[in-house]
Amino acid sequence: MVVKIDFNSSEAIYIQLRNQIIMGIATDRIREGDTLPSVRQMAEYAGINMHTVNKAYSVLRQEGFVKLDRRKGAVVSLDIDKYQALEEMRQNLDVVLAYGICRNISRQEVHQLVDLIYDAYLKGCTGCQESGGITEE
Repeated sequence: MVVKIDFNSSEAIYIQLRNQIIMGIATDRIREGDTLPSVRQMAEYAGINMHTVNKAYSVLRQEGFVKLDRRKGAVVSLDIDKYQALEEMRQNLDVVLAYGICRNISRQEVHQLVDLIYDAYLKGCTGCQESGGITEE
């Protein structure tokens, strides 16, 4: 499992870890039923505090991406509630779209970007580069 933590980012480390795990699930690099590394293993691998990993795993559990099992640890188990997922996406997109509008990004540019990113996930790619392209990992 490839985890890249940006220690200079303003985004909390546990959120970075959470996001990377979600992107791994979306690109099928992490599959339902897979066991994530133990909290200790992930902390050592990523060079972060165990409490930070524990918080990321806890958030993933609350959001329905993993189940915590005392014997197996964090197991990817997608609890699919499409209505709730759409509502969460809407809330997140509100801020992103407001940002784009403030920067004079057109509706057409937003649609093109969404299509580009969505298609990249279907192909197993993640991450937008500065050029706006998608990288395959």
